[in-house]
Formats: sequence, C-alpha cells, structure tokens
Amino acid sequence: MLYDIENHDLLYDALVRRDPAYDGRVYVGVTSTGIFCRLNCPARNPKPENCRFFATVGECIESGFRPCKRCKPVATAAEADPAVKILVAAFEADPARRWTEADVIALGLDPSTVRRSFKRQFGVTFLEMARLSRLRDGFVTLSDGGRVIDAQLEAGFDSPSGFRSAFARLLGQSPASFTGEEFLKADWIDSPIGALVAVSDRSSLHLLEFVDRKALPRELSRLRDATRGGIGIGRFAPTEQIEAELKAYFSGEGARFETPMTYHGSPFTREVWLELRRIPAGATRSYSDLAKAIGRPSATRAVARANGANQIAIAIPCHRVIGADGSLTGYGGGIWRKQKLIELEQAYASQGGEQTHVASGQGTVIRGSAS
Repeated sequence: MLYDIENHDLLYDALVRRDPAYDGRVYVGVTSTGIFCRLNCPARNPKPENCRFFATVGECIESGFRPCKRCKPVATAAEADPAVKILVAAFEADPARRWTEADVIALGLDPSTVRRSFKRQFGVTFLEMARLSRLRDGFVTLSDGGRVIDAQLEAGFDSPSGFRSAFARLLGQSPASFTGEEFLKADWIDSPIGALVAVSDRSSLHLLEFVDRKALPRELSRLRDATRGGIGIGRFAPTEQIEAELKAYFSGEGARFETPMTYHGSPFTREVWLELRRIPAGATRSYSDLAKAIGRPSATRAVARANGANQIAIAIPCHRVIGADGSLTGYGGGIWRKQKLIELEQAYASQGGEQTHVASGQGTVIRGSAS
C-alpha cells in the first residue's frame, strides 16, 4: 500500500539498521545505481536522497530498477513457488537474453501457469520483467545522448535488429530514426507504481503513459501523425515539471498539476478532460455524473470513450471515474494502479491536504488536431 511507503525517514532508518522486520515487505531502489535491494542488503548504504521505497518487487522492476546481485531480492521473493524460482534463476544467469515463451517451455514449464504465478508474485509477467529490464537501460543511454550502438549494448541486445524491434514496440519507431531535431521528445519517468513515458515539446506536455500500457505504441503513432514533427529521445522543460509534480504527488506533498498540456482530441473530448481535472483528489465520479456535469446527461457512453482516450495519466485523473455501482471498472494502466491512486488520494482528503488539480485555462494549451 502506498501509505506504507511514504515515510521515507522511517524506512531509511530501517535500511541503515538492516531491520529484518521489513524483509520482503519493503524494497529500496537506488537512483544513483539503478539497483533495487532488500532493506537488509549487506551492501554499503546509499545516500537518503538516492533512495526510493517500494512495496513489491514488481513495482521496482516496472520503475526501471535492476535486482541487486548481493541480496538477490527477486530470488528471495521467488522461494515459495518452484516454477517462479526456476525462471528467476534462469533470468539472473542470462539477463541480456531475449526471453520468449519457447524458452519458458524449454525449461519444462507451462507458459500460462507461470504467467499467472509470476504476476501474482511480482505484479508483472516474466517476459514483461525481462523486456522492461533490458529496454530501460537502452532508453536511458539514448536519453543521455548516447549512440544507438551503445544503447543496444547497454540493453544487452546482441543483435541491432533485435534492439530496434524491441524499442519500436515500445515507442513505435526505431532508435536509428532519431535525428535530434524532432519537435517532440520522449523520456522515462520513474514512479512508485511503474515507469511512465512523458512526451513534450518545448512548451507543453503531450502524453504521459505507463510504459507497459498496450496502447502506448498506437498512441505515440497518432501523436506523431498529429504533430508531424517526429518524436525523439530526451526531454524539454515540461517533462522536468511534470516529473517534479509527480514526485510531490507520490510523496504526499500535493496533488496539483500545473504543467502546460496540449490536448489532442475533439471539442467534446477536451471538455470531458477538463471536467476530469475538476474532480478533487480523494473524490470519485461515475460516467453519468460526468455527463451531467458537462450538460450532456444522455452522453454517458461518449463520456466513457473520451475518458478512455485520455493520454495524460494521473494529471488528467481518469482514474477517479468509477462505475455507477462503485466498481473500479477499467483503467488503461491496470486496475491495481487505479486502486493505489485512489487510496493515495483518499489519504490526501483525510489529512486535509491539497485536493485539486488545475481546472481549466491556467497553463493549458488546447489543440484539437487528433481524436
């Protein structure tokens, strides 16, 4: 639960003391090394400002951290399930391998069974973990201005075509296609509930999505078509701003997002998104509530479609929309993330913290070039 992870000082003290009470309950990601560990890891203690704490191994992996080779946090968590233990051992022995279902079968395991077991244990499947672990390294190299070949090797791909293929599935284009002159730039942002890709131009944010969202390549393709200026690797000021605001949001400092945004949608869709931003943190609305709020009470289904078309996660809080019966309904980032975001925001409300997003107008760029 997010509220268990918010007390940074308490958890850092537990890390320094190597408190066994936290073993298996909390993990630490070290931003200076990109490694995550158990809190009783024998390695030298990192600086407190370089530490991020997570409730599960899956959250560490989705945020782009690699498991420590000394305390072996993934292997420890896998001890309870023999099949998961076999996969973890195979991954640690060959992390640069491009793992497939055929490899899983070759280990004498049933892919569908271990898929469920692995996700139950870590929050991600084995193949997702392997892919994200490798691509994150290459993504960071490119973002820092490194060459494609360096990114390929950093990501552990022996084949340039294999790296380009994997990268294309994530961003929808080959890394070799980047010129450095693109109108938009994409970069990786870590969060306690998984890594996100942020895309911005020099003045506004265009997209903020979880890396593992299946619709991400399609959304990026539409964005390229809408802007006609290409998407490169790197960041502009709006990405820096949204990263800082997300950090404040997850650390409990505030739920206000003032990063300028470009909305790619029809006038109706933009109207729905603006209404989403008026929902206070800690509150929820149904689709019919939204339809009534924009003066279109019979447009519930259209409102639901507009909600699902949102390409700026968290800051345009589509996660605050639930079913009329109180059920969480769908969420592109995963129901488990929706649950955690709502729980975090309910803590804001109960503590009397900042509860509102920017509504409309202030710092917002609106462009209706795509639907």
